[in-house]
Amino acid sequence: MNTTPPDPNLSAAAAGPAMPGPAIRQAPPFATAALRVFDLSLSQMLWSRRTIFLALVVGSPVALGLMFRILDAFGFAGTIRMGGAPVPGPAVFGSMIWLLYLRFLVPVLGVFYGTSLIADEVDDKTITYLFVRPISRRAVLVGKYLAYVVTTVFVVLPSVVVLYLCVQPLGHGSLAEGFISLLTDLGLLGIGLAAYGALFALIGASLKHPLVTGLVFAFGWEQLALALPGYLRKFTIAYYLQALVPHVMPAEGLGSAMQSLFRDVPSPTTSLSAIFAMTVIFLAVAGWMVEKREYILEQ
Repeated sequence: MNTTPPDPNLSAAAAGPAMPGPAIRQAPPFATAALRVFDLSLSQMLWSRRTIFLALVVGSPVALGLMFRILDAFGFAGTIRMGGAPVPGPAVFGSMIWLLYLRFLVPVLGVFYGTSLIADEVDDKTITYLFVRPISRRAVLVGKYLAYVVTTVFVVLPSVVVLYLCVQPLGHGSLAEGFISLLTDLGLLGIGLAAYGALFALIGASLKHPLVTGLVFAFGWEQLALALPGYLRKFTIAYYLQALVPHVMPAEGLGSAMQSLFRDVPSPTTSLSAIFAMTVIFLAVAGWMVEKREYILEQ
Protein backbone atom coordinates (compact mmCIF):
# COMPACT_ATOMS: atom_id res chain seq x y z
CA MET A 1 0.00 0.00 0.00
CA ASN A 2 1.31 3.43 -0.96
CA THR A 3 1.41 5.61 2.15
CA THR A 4 3.00 8.68 0.51
CA PRO A 5 1.18 11.82 1.76
CA PRO A 6 -0.48 13.94 -0.90
CA ASP A 7 1.46 16.91 -2.26
CA PRO A 8 -0.12 20.13 -0.84
CA ASN A 9 0.82 22.06 -3.99
CA LEU A 10 -1.04 19.58 -6.19
CA SER A 11 -4.06 19.80 -3.88
CA ALA A 12 -4.10 23.59 -4.11
CA ALA A 13 -3.78 23.47 -7.88
CA ALA A 14 -6.62 20.98 -8.15
CA ALA A 15 -8.82 23.19 -6.04
CA GLY A 16 -8.43 26.01 -8.55
CA PRO A 17 -7.56 29.69 -7.97
CA ALA A 18 -8.52 31.20 -4.63
CA MET A 19 -11.56 33.45 -4.69
CA PRO A 20 -10.76 37.04 -3.60
CA GLY A 21 -12.43 38.13 -0.38
CA PRO A 22 -14.58 41.23 -0.12
CA ALA A 23 -12.53 44.42 -0.46
CA ILE A 24 -12.25 46.42 2.73
CA ARG A 25 -12.68 50.11 2.06
CA GLN A 26 -10.17 52.00 4.14
CA ALA A 27 -10.62 55.57 5.26
CA PRO A 28 -8.32 58.07 3.50
CA PRO A 29 -5.84 60.08 5.55
CA PHE A 30 -7.22 63.07 7.45
CA ALA A 31 -5.70 65.70 5.15
CA THR A 32 -6.90 63.93 2.01
CA ALA A 33 -10.43 63.61 3.37
CA ALA A 34 -10.51 67.26 4.46
CA LEU A 35 -9.37 68.41 1.01
CA ARG A 36 -12.05 66.29 -0.66
CA VAL A 37 -14.75 67.85 1.51
CA PHE A 38 -13.24 71.28 0.85
CA ASP A 39 -13.39 70.74 -2.91
CA LEU A 40 -17.01 69.57 -2.69
CA SER A 41 -18.12 72.39 -0.37
CA LEU A 42 -16.34 75.30 -2.04
CA SER A 43 -18.45 75.45 -5.19
CA GLN A 44 -21.62 74.97 -3.15
CA MET A 45 -20.73 77.91 -0.89
CA LEU A 46 -19.58 80.24 -3.64
CA TRP A 47 -22.84 79.95 -5.57
CA SER A 48 -25.23 79.67 -2.66
CA ARG A 49 -27.99 82.18 -1.99
CA ARG A 50 -26.29 83.03 1.30
CA THR A 51 -23.12 84.14 -0.50
CA ILE A 52 -25.04 86.21 -3.05
CA PHE A 53 -26.96 87.98 -0.28
CA LEU A 54 -23.89 88.64 1.85
CA ALA A 55 -21.97 89.86 -1.21
CA LEU A 56 -24.63 92.55 -1.55
CA VAL A 57 -24.20 93.41 2.13
CA VAL A 58 -20.41 93.60 1.75
CA GLY A 59 -20.94 95.81 -1.30
CA SER A 60 -22.65 98.53 0.77
CA PRO A 61 -19.35 100.12 1.95
CA VAL A 62 -18.18 100.11 -1.67
CA ALA A 63 -21.35 101.93 -2.73
CA LEU A 64 -20.72 104.47 0.01
CA GLY A 65 -17.14 104.95 -1.16
CA LEU A 66 -18.29 105.42 -4.76
CA MET A 67 -20.72 108.09 -3.59
CA PHE A 68 -17.90 109.96 -1.82
CA ARG A 69 -15.75 109.74 -4.95
CA ILE A 70 -18.53 111.02 -7.22
CA LEU A 71 -19.17 113.97 -4.90
CA ASP A 72 -15.46 114.74 -4.95
CA ALA A 73 -15.39 114.56 -8.77
CA PHE A 74 -18.25 117.05 -9.01
CA GLY A 75 -16.46 119.56 -6.85
CA PHE A 76 -17.89 118.68 -3.47
CA ALA A 77 -14.47 118.03 -1.98
CA GLY A 78 -14.37 118.06 1.79
CA THR A 79 -17.96 116.84 2.09
CA ILE A 80 -16.99 114.70 5.07
CA ARG A 81 -16.11 117.08 7.90
CA MET A 82 -15.30 116.67 11.54
CA GLY A 83 -14.86 119.64 13.83
CA GLY A 84 -15.29 121.97 10.84
CA ALA A 85 -12.29 120.52 9.00
CA PRO A 86 -12.50 118.12 6.03
CA VAL A 87 -11.49 114.55 6.80
CA PRO A 88 -8.79 113.24 4.43
CA GLY A 89 -9.30 110.07 2.43
CA PRO A 90 -6.94 107.83 4.46
CA ALA A 91 -8.84 108.68 7.66
CA VAL A 92 -12.17 107.95 5.94
CA PHE A 93 -10.86 104.60 4.72
CA GLY A 94 -9.49 103.72 8.17
CA SER A 95 -12.79 104.58 9.83
CA MET A 96 -14.73 102.40 7.37
CA ILE A 97 -12.36 99.47 7.94
CA TRP A 98 -12.69 99.88 11.70
CA LEU A 99 -16.43 100.46 11.98
CA LEU A 100 -17.98 98.67 8.99
CA TYR A 101 -15.68 95.72 8.37
CA LEU A 102 -14.11 94.73 11.68
CA ARG A 103 -17.01 95.70 13.92
CA PHE A 104 -19.84 94.49 11.69
CA LEU A 105 -19.15 92.61 8.47
CA VAL A 106 -16.50 90.18 9.69
CA PRO A 107 -18.58 88.99 12.70
CA VAL A 108 -21.71 88.79 10.51
CA LEU A 109 -19.95 86.61 7.94
CA GLY A 110 -18.54 84.45 10.71
CA VAL A 111 -21.98 83.98 12.28
CA PHE A 112 -23.90 83.20 9.10
CA TYR A 113 -21.30 80.82 7.65
CA GLY A 114 -19.68 79.33 10.75
CA THR A 115 -22.90 78.32 12.48
CA SER A 116 -24.19 76.74 9.26
CA LEU A 117 -21.26 74.39 8.57
CA ILE A 118 -22.97 71.53 10.40
CA ALA A 119 -26.39 73.03 11.17
CA ASP A 120 -27.33 73.30 7.47
CA GLU A 121 -26.58 69.61 6.96
CA VAL A 122 -28.83 68.78 9.90
CA ASP A 123 -31.65 71.04 8.67
CA ASP A 124 -31.43 69.62 5.14
CA LYS A 125 -31.27 66.06 6.55
CA THR A 126 -28.11 65.35 4.55
CA ILE A 127 -25.77 64.90 7.48
CA THR A 128 -26.44 61.15 7.55
CA TYR A 129 -25.13 60.75 3.99
CA LEU A 130 -22.08 62.83 4.90
CA PHE A 131 -21.18 60.90 8.03
CA VAL A 132 -21.67 57.38 6.63
CA ARG A 133 -18.70 57.89 4.33
CA PRO A 134 -15.46 56.28 5.52
CA ILE A 135 -13.91 59.57 6.57
CA SER A 136 -13.44 61.26 9.91
CA ARG A 137 -16.16 63.62 11.09
CA ARG A 138 -13.41 66.05 12.04
CA ALA A 139 -12.22 66.00 8.43
CA VAL A 140 -15.74 66.92 7.30
CA LEU A 141 -15.80 69.92 9.62
CA VAL A 142 -12.28 71.08 8.72
CA GLY A 143 -12.96 70.75 4.99
CA LYS A 144 -16.14 72.79 5.23
CA TYR A 145 -14.36 75.35 7.45
CA LEU A 146 -11.58 75.80 4.86
CA ALA A 147 -14.23 76.31 2.18
CA TYR A 148 -15.81 78.98 4.38
CA VAL A 149 -12.49 80.82 4.77
CA VAL A 150 -11.82 80.83 1.01
CA THR A 151 -15.39 81.90 0.21
CA THR A 152 -15.51 84.79 2.65
CA VAL A 153 -12.03 86.00 1.70
CA PHE A 154 -13.13 85.92 -1.94
CA VAL A 155 -16.18 88.04 -1.05
CA VAL A 156 -14.61 90.53 1.36
CA LEU A 157 -11.09 91.33 0.16
CA PRO A 158 -11.98 92.52 -3.37
CA SER A 159 -14.53 94.93 -1.88
CA VAL A 160 -11.82 96.38 0.40
CA VAL A 161 -9.51 96.97 -2.57
CA VAL A 162 -12.28 98.75 -4.51
CA LEU A 163 -13.14 100.83 -1.45
CA TYR A 164 -9.49 101.79 -1.08
CA LEU A 165 -9.29 102.95 -4.70
CA CYS A 166 -12.41 105.06 -4.23
CA VAL A 167 -11.72 106.63 -0.84
CA GLN A 168 -7.96 106.88 -0.40
CA PRO A 169 -7.44 109.67 -3.01
CA LEU A 170 -10.00 111.97 -1.30
CA GLY A 171 -8.40 115.12 0.06
CA HIS A 172 -5.30 114.61 -2.13
CA GLY A 173 -4.47 111.32 -0.49
CA SER A 174 -1.88 109.10 -2.17
CA LEU A 175 -2.60 105.52 -3.22
CA ALA A 176 1.04 104.56 -2.83
CA GLU A 177 1.26 106.11 0.64
CA GLY A 178 -1.42 103.85 2.11
CA PHE A 179 -0.52 100.66 0.23
CA ILE A 180 1.23 99.01 3.20
CA SER A 181 -1.78 99.77 5.41
CA LEU A 182 -4.03 98.22 2.75
CA LEU A 183 -2.02 95.00 2.79
CA THR A 184 -2.20 94.97 6.59
CA ASP A 185 -5.97 95.46 6.42
CA LEU A 186 -6.38 92.57 3.98
CA GLY A 187 -4.36 90.24 6.18
CA LEU A 188 -6.20 91.44 9.28
CA LEU A 189 -9.61 90.78 7.74
CA GLY A 190 -8.51 87.29 6.68
CA ILE A 191 -7.35 86.55 10.23
CA GLY A 192 -10.62 87.86 11.64
CA LEU A 193 -12.71 85.76 9.28
CA ALA A 194 -10.74 82.64 10.23
CA ALA A 195 -11.04 83.32 13.98
CA TYR A 196 -14.76 84.15 13.98
CA GLY A 197 -15.46 81.22 11.68
CA ALA A 198 -13.80 78.79 14.09
CA LEU A 199 -15.70 80.26 17.06
CA PHE A 200 -19.09 80.03 15.39
CA ALA A 201 -18.30 76.60 13.95
CA LEU A 202 -17.98 75.49 17.57
CA ILE A 203 -21.33 77.08 18.43
CA GLY A 204 -22.91 75.49 15.35
CA ALA A 205 -21.55 72.07 16.27
CA SER A 206 -22.72 72.34 19.89
CA LEU A 207 -26.18 73.89 19.82
CA LYS A 208 -29.43 73.02 18.12
CA HIS A 209 -30.31 76.58 17.02
CA PRO A 210 -26.90 78.26 16.79
CA LEU A 211 -27.68 81.32 14.63
CA VAL A 212 -29.47 83.29 17.34
CA THR A 213 -26.81 82.37 19.90
CA GLY A 214 -24.08 83.46 17.50
CA LEU A 215 -25.70 86.85 16.87
CA VAL A 216 -26.19 87.42 20.59
CA PHE A 217 -22.57 86.52 21.24
CA ALA A 218 -21.13 88.70 18.47
CA PHE A 219 -23.27 91.80 19.00
CA GLY A 220 -24.14 91.35 22.66
CA TRP A 221 -21.42 89.67 24.70
CA GLU A 222 -18.43 91.02 22.78
CA GLN A 223 -19.72 94.59 22.71
CA LEU A 224 -20.48 94.48 26.43
CA ALA A 225 -17.16 92.90 27.33
CA LEU A 226 -15.25 95.52 25.35
CA ALA A 227 -17.06 98.37 27.09
CA LEU A 228 -16.63 97.07 30.63
CA PRO A 229 -13.42 97.68 32.60
CA GLY A 230 -11.35 94.76 33.73
CA TYR A 231 -10.22 91.55 32.09
CA LEU A 232 -13.40 90.47 30.30
CA ARG A 233 -12.30 92.09 27.04
CA LYS A 234 -9.29 89.78 26.92
CA PHE A 235 -11.68 86.87 26.36
CA THR A 236 -12.96 88.35 23.08
CA ILE A 237 -11.61 88.12 19.54
CA ALA A 238 -12.36 91.79 18.89
CA TYR A 239 -9.97 92.97 21.62
CA TYR A 240 -6.95 91.39 19.93
CA LEU A 241 -8.16 91.98 16.38
CA GLN A 242 -8.70 95.71 16.77
CA ALA A 243 -5.32 96.10 18.47
CA LEU A 244 -3.76 95.24 15.08
CA VAL A 245 -5.60 97.97 13.11
CA PRO A 246 -2.93 100.20 11.51
CA HIS A 247 -5.15 103.29 11.17
CA VAL A 248 -5.31 106.23 13.54
CA MET A 249 -8.79 107.68 13.89
CA PRO A 250 -9.47 111.43 13.70
CA ALA A 251 -9.01 113.31 16.96
CA GLU A 252 -12.76 113.73 17.40
CA GLY A 253 -15.72 111.50 16.81
CA LEU A 254 -16.88 107.95 17.32
CA GLY A 255 -13.74 106.30 15.98
CA SER A 256 -11.51 108.18 18.41
CA ALA A 257 -13.85 107.38 21.30
CA MET A 258 -13.76 103.68 20.40
CA GLN A 259 -9.98 103.69 20.09
CA SER A 260 -9.75 105.16 23.57
CA LEU A 261 -11.17 101.89 24.88
CA PHE A 262 -8.05 100.14 23.64
CA ARG A 263 -5.34 102.27 25.22
CA ASP A 264 -4.10 99.17 27.03
CA VAL A 265 -3.77 97.36 23.71
CA PRO A 266 -1.66 94.21 23.64
CA SER A 267 1.42 94.02 21.44
CA PRO A 268 1.09 92.72 17.85
CA THR A 269 2.88 89.51 18.83
CA THR A 270 0.53 88.92 21.75
CA SER A 271 -2.52 89.70 19.62
CA LEU A 272 -1.51 87.39 16.78
CA SER A 273 -0.61 84.60 19.22
CA ALA A 274 -3.92 84.94 21.05
CA ILE A 275 -5.98 84.95 17.84
CA PHE A 276 -4.09 81.92 16.48
CA ALA A 277 -4.50 80.02 19.74
CA MET A 278 -8.23 80.78 19.93
CA THR A 279 -8.76 79.73 16.31
CA VAL A 280 -7.00 76.39 16.82
CA ILE A 281 -8.74 75.70 20.14
CA PHE A 282 -12.21 76.59 18.83
CA LEU A 283 -11.76 74.42 15.73
CA ALA A 284 -10.33 71.49 17.71
CA VAL A 285 -13.18 71.55 20.24
CA ALA A 286 -15.70 71.88 17.41
CA GLY A 287 -14.21 68.78 15.78
CA TRP A 288 -14.41 66.90 19.06
CA MET A 289 -18.06 67.93 19.48
CA VAL A 290 -18.91 66.73 15.97
CA GLU A 291 -17.28 63.36 16.70
CA LYS A 292 -19.11 62.85 20.00
CA ARG A 293 -22.51 64.36 19.31
CA GLU A 294 -25.42 62.26 18.13
CA TYR A 295 -27.37 64.12 15.46
CA ILE A 296 -31.07 63.17 15.52
CA LEU A 297 -32.99 64.27 12.44
CA GLU A 298 -36.47 65.60 13.06
CA GLN A 299 -39.25 64.15 10.96
